[in-house]
This record gives sequence, structure tokens and C-alpha cells, in this order.
Amino acid sequence: MAKKIEKTTESHISPFERIKQTTDAGTEYWSSRDLAHVLEYTQYRNFETVIEKAKLACFNSGHRIEDHFADVSKMVEIGSSAERAIKDVLLSRYAGYLIIQNADPKKEIVAQGQTYFATQTRRQELADERTEEERRILLREEMRRHNAQLADAAKIAGVVEPIDYAVFQNHGYMGLYGGLKQEDIHKRKGLKKCQKILDHMGSTELAANLFRATQAEEKLSRDQVKGKDAANRTHRQVGAKVRKTIEELGGTMPEDLPTVESIKKIETQKRKRLDKGDTPEKRKRE
Repeated sequence: MAKKIEKTTESHISPFERIKQTTDAGTEYWSSRDLAHVLEYTQYRNFETVIEKAKLACFNSGHRIEDHFADVSKMVEIGSSAERAIKDVLLSRYAGYLIIQNADPKKEIVAQGQTYFATQTRRQELADERTEEERRILLREEMRRHNAQLADAAKIAGVVEPIDYAVFQNHGYMGLYGGLKQEDIHKRKGLKKCQKILDHMGSTELAANLFRATQAEEKLSRDQVKGKDAANRTHRQVGAKVRKTIEELGGTMPEDLPTVESIKKIETQKRKRLDKGDTPEKRKRE
């Protein structure tokens, strides 16, 4: 893993911030060797017990251990220009948080670490939530635009009447959702009839539906599909292809993804933040 160590001599900077490292891609991580030193563990083998407890907590929380704990080895000098390999673990912020929770609570530095990692973890959670909101807003707007283009392509193919277009849309959903129609998805997602399915999708589900819509639109036009029945079959086939791709990649089927709050509420909140001058650029500067 390529790394660059953030160095500082300012005394008010947290010791946990000083040992934080980043990959070339900007991903933060901590070395277990560095963390053991800061936490005043003179014997690394004693700290390894803390790491194992943290790994178990990670597993019990439903997270993949390998996503947060990366076992590596590094060379250290032992004198006379000789080197030997020692074990190290590269830790995510979440892994650091779990380690702090399992470290010796009698140490004053551990209490400082608990405050640091709890604060940093919460900040990241808030940033991730904000990022998900922004992805949803972008994808929902793209979905509106491409649904209009899909409707135009379907009309050229022969899907003219509103009732016929509703049937056409159902075929796309049936392909992507394993045979479920719009009303079936409503029930499965716990939505009311007045609520739009697309408004309550997370970014992953929206992206799958956007791919379905764009590919169906292109296939209708490219293959010059003619007739309502042929258009319906095409839309369902495209939806099924997208579903198959998700399955092959080991993803969650769209009908099993969680229902989230209305995008309309998110859009309203965003407008209020913009009115107050809260922008992504401002948050980056902060």
C-alpha cells in the first residue's frame, strides 16, 4: 500500500492524528505498530490481544474484517544494516475505534483515543450520509430525464396510450425485480399508493433502474423495435439482464434493498442548506 505520512509538530494536534497515514487515493489508515506505541503498549504481543478482540467486535457488528484490518509485514532495521520482517496491521478508522474500545481503560491516553475516534467516526458517518443524499438527488434527476426519453422511444415503437405505457413500464420492473410489478414493489417496500417508488430508492437501487431505463431506450431505438408487444418484451429483457448482472456481481437484489425517506424531503433540506450558504465546497474547506 502506497502511503504518505501526515507530519506535524504542533502540540495541539492529537497524537492519533499525527500517526494517521493516507494512501495515494486519499484513504486514511493507521498502523497497529504506531497505535500500540501511542497507547503505551510496550509489548506488541499484548496489543495483539486487543486487535483480536476488535476483529471479533467487527465481525459481530456485521462488517467484513478484511475491509478494516489488513495484515501486512514490514522490514525494520536490527543493527549492522540488517533487517527483519515484523507483522503489522493497517487499520481503518472504524478498526481504530474498535481497538480503542477494547484497549486498557485505565490508561489516560485510551480515554483520549476514545474521544478522538468516536468524533472522527461520527464526522465520517455524517459525511457519508450527505454524500448518499447528493448521489440520490443526482440519480433521481437523471431518472426523470431518461424516463422521459424512454417514453419517447416507446412511443416511436408503438406504445402510445397512457395505459399501454403503464404496462410497458411494468415489464421493465418485472425484468429487474424478478417478476414483481409496480404494485407488488409498492407492497414489498411498504409504500402507499400515492408514494412513488423511485422517490424512496437509495442510490444503489436508483442506479440499477437508471441503467435499465437508458439501456431499454437505446435498444428500442437501435433495434428499431415496432409494436407494443415487442417493446414490452424488450423492456423486460433489458431489466432481466440488469438483474442478472447484479446477481453475477454478488449484489443485493433491488426488491431486497431498504426503503428510504422520500427524495422530496432530501431536496427540500438541500434547498434550505443552500439558502444558508452550506455548499459542498464550503464543507471541504471546513
